[in-house]
Amino acid sequence: MANPVKSHHFSDFLKPSQIIHELQAKEKVEAIEELLDVLLKEKLIKNKKLILTRLIDRERLESTAIGDHVAVPHARVDTGGEIAIAVGRSAKGIDFDSIDKKKVHLIILIVWNPTLPGLFNHLFAGLARFLRKPEYRERLFGAKTKVELYKILSEIELTFPQEDRIISRASLLNKLQEIEIRKRKATKDQIKELNKHAELIREELDESLLTRFDKLIQRYGFAVAEVEGGACQGCNMRIATQMSSAIEGSNDIYVCENCGKFLVAARKKKKP
Repeated sequence: MANPVKSHHFSDFLKPSQIIHELQAKEKVEAIEELLDVLLKEKLIKNKKLILTRLIDRERLESTAIGDHVAVPHARVDTGGEIAIAVGRSAKGIDFDSIDKKKVHLIILIVWNPTLPGLFNHLFAGLARFLRKPEYRERLFGAKTKVELYKILSEIELTFPQEDRIISRASLLNKLQEIEIRKRKATKDQIKELNKHAELIREELDESLLTRFDKLIQRYGFAVAEVEGGACQGCNMRIATQMSSAIEGSNDIYVCENCGKFLVAARKKKKP
């Protein structure tokens, strides 16, 4: 298994045997299960049932289809290693509840170890930079063989941090919200600089999260709320005790069941 800090290409995590050139599945859950079977056969995962449950739960929270016929289902589960990836192509397309209503032709399934929660953000950023270019997507969709598909995916370059500092997606959303709030009172020059910082953060987050974030900002003026004393500070409603404790230090995304805002742990107050 490649060291994620030193890795610079997607192929460091992927072998041709982890690719299905033509998925047999006709719907989302079947496709995810088909890709998990590949990882199980390659001995990259152990508990298929647990991982399938986590992946489905993630899909119910927000579809991992990022638009333009691509989906990146993912889950943070102990794989026994660092990261496990399987890729599937579907010529006919699979309904993934995509934000742009388009069927998905390429599925990149990612499962990574809980001890490396920051890994997915950097891996996804590299994928997003590649997949947002129409010419690359067309090459992937049109790959005639598994080998050709692997060669194209191998072109994806990844940049990982040189430290193991963990930055959760919820924290990134919170930072993005702080920027949006600061922009309301900023000058044109300041807004330009703030937009640069915002763009860097947005590269770390998947499209479905950003779409939900933007809608909440537009409707309420803020999208992220702290959890303090077991209650969402966005609506003052109590949340489940299990969820409240899980939010602390987690890279998973939690949403208030009452107001729909993203939830983050309250900042620790400085001692006087």
